[in-house]
Order: sequence, then C-alpha cells, then structure tokens
Amino acid sequence: MDLHHIREEYRKRVLSQQNCQDNPISQFELWMNEAINSQVCEPTAMNISTVDKEGRPSSRVVLLKEVNSEGFVFFTNYHSHKGQNIANNPNVAIAFFWPELERQVRIEGKAEKISTEQSDEYFASRPYTSQIGAWASEQSTVISGYKFLLSKAALIAARYPFHVPRPMHWGGYLIRPEIVEFWQGRPSRLHDRIYYRKGNGNWIRERLSP
Repeated sequence: MDLHHIREEYRKRVLSQQNCQDNPISQFELWMNEAINSQVCEPTAMNISTVDKEGRPSSRVVLLKEVNSEGFVFFTNYHSHKGQNIANNPNVAIAFFWPELERQVRIEGKAEKISTEQSDEYFASRPYTSQIGAWASEQSTVISGYKFLLSKAALIAARYPFHVPRPMHWGGYLIRPEIVEFWQGRPSRLHDRIYYRKGNGNWIRERLSP
C-alpha cells in the first residue's frame, strides 16, 4: 500500500490574523457554529490526549458538550484510563478536525472536574439508555464479552426503571485553555495558522509559519 501520493490541495477558505476574534473561545464558537451549519460529520468530536504516570501519552475521541467563557467541557467515567491520567496529570491536549471545511483547532490546557450540580444537570438531560450505560460500563476494564455488558445493563435498568441517578464515578471535566491554534488549509501547503497564548492574563494572537 503506497500512501505517498495521497494528498489534497486545500483552497476553500482563508484565515487572517486581523479578522480573528480577540478571545480564542469566541473564535472557536464562530468556527463551531460554521461546522454545525455546514453539517460536517461529527462537528463536536474531539481527540483528547492525556499522559500517564510514566509519561506515556494516549489519545481517544470524545464529544464536546459545552463551550463557555472558561473553556471546554466533556463528560466521562472518572475511573476510565483518561480519568486516571487526568487525576495524576491535569495537562491535556484536544484537537478538532473538520475536513469538509479544511480546518483544524488544537488546544492545550489543564482539565479539572466541574461541580456535582453541573454534572447532575447534564446527566439528567441524557437519554434513559445512555444513563443506564453510564452505570453498566466500568470503562477501560476488561470484560468477558458483550453479553456480560448487556446483562449488567439489564440489571441496572431493573433497579432504576424510571429515574436514574448519576453515578458518582461519572461526570464532567472543564479544560481551561492555555494555548489555542486555528489552522486553515491553503494551497501549496502554505496554510494559515493563528496562534493564541496567555500572556500577563491576556490573550496574545500571533501567526505561525506552516
């Protein structure tokens, strides 16, 4: 299999430093809205990378569930592999890729648990089957097979036929950004890269070489 000649010539859009928002979260919201309105596949899907005690990185895709003035929120099992990594090292990196728009956003920052009230509120809004799944799945642990998972989910559903409380091992994280980079594909690999970094409490906006 020869992958050397697989390439795309990006030429759909332009990203100028002058036209970007002063705050990267505001700029992200603009791009997210465009991704949603353009009906890109899974616009809220983001790759999150964490680091374990030995300094080994690992990555997986999760779904962004909220953007606010403080940062980016996602939900997971606190006992999962990524949850354990965050407990030991809160430094994380996330990345969004929207190929239909020839765009990428990458973010580095620190993750922290959101309040129990916020996690309760979101959990209550989830579909019933997803609530049951949060109880049934001991995320990242070895299981004997899919039937075991279904049997456990059935037992949980029998216990909670109507109201499902949020399990204490499941909840949200807020990622507070320290750097944010917006990447727009351009012809001849001369891409636009607008880079935000914190400096003296303010955001500094710069252009990077591709």
